[in-house]
Amino acid sequence: MSLSHGSPQNLSIVPLGAGDLIDRAIRFYRKYFTTLFLIAAPPVVAGTLFSVGWLFLARALFFTGDGYDPFESGAFAAFTFVGGLAIWFTQTVATLVVMGGASRNFVRHLLNGEPITFADTYRNAWSRFSGLTVASAIIVVVLSLIGSIVFFVGAFVWLFIIGLLSLLFVSLPSAMAVIGVIVAVVGVITIFIAFAFIACRFAYVPQVMLVEDEGVFSSIGRSINLANGTSLRFAALLAFTMVATYSALAVLYIPLLWYAWFAGIDFGPMAEAVTPAWFEIASQLIGQTSLIVLTPVWMIGLCLLYVDQRVRLEGYDIELMAARRLGEIPDVPDQYLNPLQPAIGAKAEPKGMPSQQQGSPGITTLGLK
Repeated sequence: MSLSHGSPQNLSIVPLGAGDLIDRAIRFYRKYFTTLFLIAAPPVVAGTLFSVGWLFLARALFFTGDGYDPFESGAFAAFTFVGGLAIWFTQTVATLVVMGGASRNFVRHLLNGEPITFADTYRNAWSRFSGLTVASAIIVVVLSLIGSIVFFVGAFVWLFIIGLLSLLFVSLPSAMAVIGVIVAVVGVITIFIAFAFIACRFAYVPQVMLVEDEGVFSSIGRSINLANGTSLRFAALLAFTMVATYSALAVLYIPLLWYAWFAGIDFGPMAEAVTPAWFEIASQLIGQTSLIVLTPVWMIGLCLLYVDQRVRLEGYDIELMAARRLGEIPDVPDQYLNPLQPAIGAKAEPKGMPSQQQGSPGITTLGLK
């Protein structure tokens, strides 16, 4: 299972705006849907199986009687929350590891026309598995903490503003309702952009590790430097994937809820005990399927953004052309500082990967057929 991009085209550099970024990611994904879908599937499928198994284990352990027991319900909720959190964390880290493995294969495909394959992606991930796992775990923990802090601070500020406005417009409830909606929308957008501004600093860690062959902490520092000026485009890509994910969930999940309601399923306080197994499995499958379908879009968008930033900030296209014509940049003695990053690091090249073709007539950095 492989895909090829055709022969490299003449050098063409067009800086990517937010719309261009999303458009090219979608076009690429539509063209190579099957391969990218299968690359994204294993960690999500494994997470789905563990989630369903953990849920059935919880039901077997805590719902042993026929009546409603508040202690059993509380223990069930705590057990499922802790297990679900651990499974979510592991699945997210595994997904980031796979995305890191795909980034090297994707960048080489984008720049040299080499094929993207399932085997090469997972071979790349395995070649730097420990480093990718540590880096992905750090990213998940840091962004989760930052996201929580930004959310709660934003929510506190929003409540303070709403309270102040309610005192000022106590005699104008209609005006207060309109202003409250406007303040809420502005608050959500502000919180989202603030989170994107911080999160984009960690967006290029897998690409730096696999493409430039850097270590964990040097990749984080390098990603922070590369992220200058990308927060709005990163926010646009994040917003698009979130909207697409929830749209896919709505399209699939709402009919399931209607069918469950007509079938007489109870969604009240005792829903955990009486919900049929088929409904739990269907709910998990719908949520995880949307992740499998849309994770490659996120990976492609970040890879495109990574290449675009290096072209903008470092003349990456010229460096790649020089690497094609003259070979890789030679190592310098340890006492000297080399200001240039490698076009594509050679140390992390897994066995069996095709070598760069020397003397090719031209390259393409961001163009897609």
